[in-house]
Amino acid sequence: MKKAKNFKLLGTSNKLVELNKIESKYTVLYFYPKDDTPGCTLEAKDFNSFYNKFIKLNCEIYGISKDTIESHLKFKKKYKIKFELLSDENKIAIKEFKVWGKKKFMGKEFMGLIRSTFLLKKNNIIKEWRNVRVRGHAEEIYNFLKDNKL
Repeated sequence: MKKAKNFKLLGTSNKLVELNKIESKYTVLYFYPKDDTPGCTLEAKDFNSFYNKFIKLNCEIYGISKDTIESHLKFKKKYKIKFELLSDENKIAIKEFKVWGKKKFMGKEFMGLIRSTFLLKKNNIIKEWRNVRVRGHAEEIYNFLKDNKL
């Protein structure tokens, strides 16, 4: 297991969230490109629908993008998202977790956030999912956590 480097990011609760101080046994950090876009909205809604099940497994969820807190607050309110969204405008965690890279869309290459999810147990990365396909992803992570009593 690889230890995740600590970070502090502003969350939608208007508090700094520090990875080392998260008290749940497990943590899902999911990195997504942009608030209120089709794929990101679907992913947030899926995690939202599984949120209470994750909590029962002592697992907290954090969504991270480089959007501003204002953008996150609108997104959270619009879709009644129950978990914290963290703003990483300076790409601190994004670079640490190596989720910033080359992307292709409609024949064009550009740098962007690569949709990825990390499951942590007390700051140790248990499993990572990179280049995530949104549909069924939250359920996949939930089932992995439920089935692998780690």
